[in-house]
Amino acid sequence: MSAHGFKALAELFPDEIVTHSYLEDVELPDGRGGSAGTFALITLDNGLDHRRPTTLGPNTLVELGTVLEAQRERAARGEIIGVGVTGKPHFLVAGADLSAVKTLRERKSGVAMAQLGHDVYSTLNDLGVPSFVFINGVALGGGLEIALNANYRTVSTGAGALGLPEAFIGLVPGWGGVYLLPRLIGPANAVKVMIENPLSNNRTLSGPAAFQLGIADALFEPADFVEQSLAWAAKVITADITVERPNSVTDPLSEADSEAWDAAVARARAFVEERTSNAAPAPARAIALLEQGKHYTKAKSFEQENLALADLMQTDEFRATVYAFLDLVQKRAKRPAGAPDPALARPVTKVGVVGAGLMASQLALLFARQLKVPVVLTDIDQVRVDKGVGYVHGELDKLQAKGRISPDAANRTKALVSGSVSKDVFADADFVIEAVFEELSVKKQVFAEVEAIVSDSCILATNTSSLSVTAMAADLLHPERLVGFHFFNPVAVMPLLEIVQAPETDDAVLATAFATAKTLRKNAVLVKDAAAFVVNRILGRLFAEITLVFDEGTDAATADNALRPMGLPMTPFTLLAMVGLPVGQHVQESLRAAFGERFYVSANQQKLIDAGKKGLWETADDGSRLVPEETLALLDFGDRSSTAEQVLARTQDALADEIGRMLSEGVVAGPEDIDLCMIMGAGWPMHLGGITPYLDRTGASQRVTGSRFHPAGIASRP
Repeated sequence: MSAHGFKALAELFPDEIVTHSYLEDVELPDGRGGSAGTFALITLDNGLDHRRPTTLGPNTLVELGTVLEAQRERAARGEIIGVGVTGKPHFLVAGADLSAVKTLRERKSGVAMAQLGHDVYSTLNDLGVPSFVFINGVALGGGLEIALNANYRTVSTGAGALGLPEAFIGLVPGWGGVYLLPRLIGPANAVKVMIENPLSNNRTLSGPAAFQLGIADALFEPADFVEQSLAWAAKVITADITVERPNSVTDPLSEADSEAWDAAVARARAFVEERTSNAAPAPARAIALLEQGKHYTKAKSFEQENLALADLMQTDEFRATVYAFLDLVQKRAKRPAGAPDPALARPVTKVGVVGAGLMASQLALLFARQLKVPVVLTDIDQVRVDKGVGYVHGELDKLQAKGRISPDAANRTKALVSGSVSKDVFADADFVIEAVFEELSVKKQVFAEVEAIVSDSCILATNTSSLSVTAMAADLLHPERLVGFHFFNPVAVMPLLEIVQAPETDDAVLATAFATAKTLRKNAVLVKDAAAFVVNRILGRLFAEITLVFDEGTDAATADNALRPMGLPMTPFTLLAMVGLPVGQHVQESLRAAFGERFYVSANQQKLIDAGKKGLWETADDGSRLVPEETLALLDFGDRSSTAEQVLARTQDALADEIGRMLSEGVVAGPEDIDLCMIMGAGWPMHLGGITPYLDRTGASQRVTGSRFHPAGIASRP
């Protein structure tokens, strides 16, 4: 259908920020000083600066389709020899406009939206002349699929964030990606891009990585990227260059390619089972399309992509994901509730880190890499100090070996990190953070020693996960300078930073903390000084319920797997083992001391610790998990056994109870901040839309608190 045939759909979105298709005719060189002919170059641009990415809504697609159809007519008249598409600086296209897509309440509108994208993009393969896409920047979802539908692609070495994130946001690559990508780069690579990367914290590809996989045919530097791409396109058109694609597969599939396809599908299924327990519909639908698409024609695959998109747009999981991704991660995280005026922030030109253990060393690496200021670690002896600095240097060497930083950047960052056994090195620091043993008396002593050395304006920060920041500040000469700055492990990966405001923490300190968090590329949430803050308090209540039902007499498999319908990234006992049983027990004891008996402390867990056990489960020779008989013999159980359904309901109610209390206490500004903390700090599944809307949908919030956390429902929230 012509793009004009979708005018009725486009009219449903009068407020769409349109990404326009600007046309420019370029004379391509023939390599001999003359012109090979006229090339139509289309630039996608919404007229806004880099803070507003270009996106794809119905009006945008209708305009692009209309411009492409006009080029097809020009090609038929012999006026042009090729067509190219590129984007405004830093962006090709960042994907579909989710603000528009989430408003499509009728399935037929979803089908129309999917069909519009396919019809417009398919025009790139039906122009009568070669088509090119020059990937100059961000190309996500439908943005990358524009490129996949063209005949040829170039990519900039400076392009970041290339990928198909649909499985992450509750959809499938619905504008050709499922069919085109595995044939272009091979099914195994396609699974990496369509399934594994999205479900690994929405990982994306750099320009060089995309070229390496075969998504692009040529790689050029950003300084003259479009000019180089045009010159390359001229050589392709004049047959001076023959494009080779070693990773591609062609229909009909060879026996080897067919086996590789089946193996990729099996790998994708295993990955989704591990990451989501098959609780989210979108990844499963994408895998089904990939599996069936092995034998589909392009037209059949595109038809099935349309139906899949339309179905998924109507699911609770998609709407929940849009709330979590768009309203929380993309919007609220960038404008933290309660943060002071950024103008109050003070410069940070040197950072001190008290401690040189693993957490302290991770912090030193992060501060040095992102702030690019001197960072000095201290500890009680030179051996520990040397080990901490050595860790930082070793991690930089690993990054360099992987090509993620240059040798020059590695050397500059190493030079910023030093160590000492004396805290006197903090005398000229602007920001000192402690990462020592989680014991209040130890931390108070550290801050007393540091305060005696640093300037009056130096900010003191604690990385405590559960202790009272107020209590730490009680004996300081300047308690207003202390702020909680709680990172999550591993520091380089987890995006959340809980910024804890004690009663006397002043606005300039808070503003500096938020500004520093932004420079560190962390998403900061302001929390009140209450034991365990947000994430660890909620997880502590979850662990309390699961360990309690186990001690009551519920078998380990039932207790540990009862929460699988949530699609959590790992089971409770697995997470406890990874955190460390002693650490988990210490946190539970702290929570019980702060909040009372609803935070159960497991006697059985203490017996495992006393026996030197690392966890409950062990892996058998056949790969299965089991609880060894000698481990069970250490433990005592009651005679009350619960079903998986009962455990799930009990846990939901416990979480609703704790969150209701936290909101009443004013720990955060609203339920959105609790959702944001759990998504970024605990890997709470995106398809659940955050923990509070999930508890609303299950009825737990109504059962326990008498009302929903989101009375109007997440779909109608701003």
